[in-house]
Amino acid sequence: MTALDAIGRKLLFSLDPETAHGLSIAALRCGLPVGPRAPRDERLRVRLCGLDFPNPLGMAAGYDKNAEAPDALLGLGFGFAEVGTVTPLAQAGNPRPRIFRLVEDEGVINRLGFNNEGHDAAERRLLARKRKGGIVGVNIGANKDSADRIADYERGVARFAPLASYLTANISSPNTPGLRNMQAREHLAELLSRLVTARETASAQPPIFLKIAPDLVEAELEDIAAEVLTSGIEGVIVSNTTISRPPLKSGSVASETGGLSGKVLFERSTIVLAKMRKLLGPGIAIIGVGGVNSAETALEKIRAGADLVQLYTGMIFAGPSLPARIVTGMVEALRADGQASVRELRDSRLDAWATKPL
Repeated sequence: MTALDAIGRKLLFSLDPETAHGLSIAALRCGLPVGPRAPRDERLRVRLCGLDFPNPLGMAAGYDKNAEAPDALLGLGFGFAEVGTVTPLAQAGNPRPRIFRLVEDEGVINRLGFNNEGHDAAERRLLARKRKGGIVGVNIGANKDSADRIADYERGVARFAPLASYLTANISSPNTPGLRNMQAREHLAELLSRLVTARETASAQPPIFLKIAPDLVEAELEDIAAEVLTSGIEGVIVSNTTISRPPLKSGSVASETGGLSGKVLFERSTIVLAKMRKLLGPGIAIIGVGGVNSAETALEKIRAGADLVQLYTGMIFAGPSLPARIVTGMVEALRADGQASVRELRDSRLDAWATKPL
């Protein structure tokens, strides 16, 4: 952690987590200095789903819910940024307090509930930055009180297909009642079919990813993989936050309800990632998320089967220079091992991870 990161962390951790988050977004929008720049190195380039990623590290959805700072995030060193989750109508989300830091565990529990300003606000901001380039994905969701949640996802495709480098259907947040039921095979088949149809009638056809939970058993993973393989979507993001509670050090805060993210999620999410790679085969794109906080954890996700990786919680604890430090560390690791491309690492530890029990 740089000195600037340490100062920033002390300031932000003196505030409640949601206020601190708002200040971090404001700081990015104002262009405040954040530390070293990430190197651009050909060894890190990834060509995936028709997109050219300058490096495989992305900012996960949940940080920039309203598409306020995607270009500032790219400026931190991320190879891509995912905004959202965005729902058709603005909604306040769940009552506060709804974000809890687990400092000793380098984790966070949140029960935000898709709080966002809705499609109109996100579309306006994405239109304003459309010519700036860079890979910006849009994570779409359904309103809590929607009468037809799949129709909400269709609206997301129609609205953001012309503006998004890729789209992510988030059906795995634990904080919208009943949302995770859409991962069940009978519901998932309809969702994916309607998403692909909506894309076919849109003015642009970006790749579509499906974001799944880490709290799935083997049979559920098999069902999801079977539907993905026949649906026509391009990939899967593994994984969202967990409702499980592994052993934690952070006392009473650990008992708060919501989705747990951060360092403790690395093991479970990476096992699920590897099992999905085995089920999906080599041709479907996978983005690995959960517990990425260093170059080594990012590279290990790739060794376990990921094409790309994302982080969010790690930056809360390590500061905004983290993406540049991870990208630098990835270049150094590839150089030390004599690898010409990060792609050479994919699946190199797939069997070791895929055989671990859930």
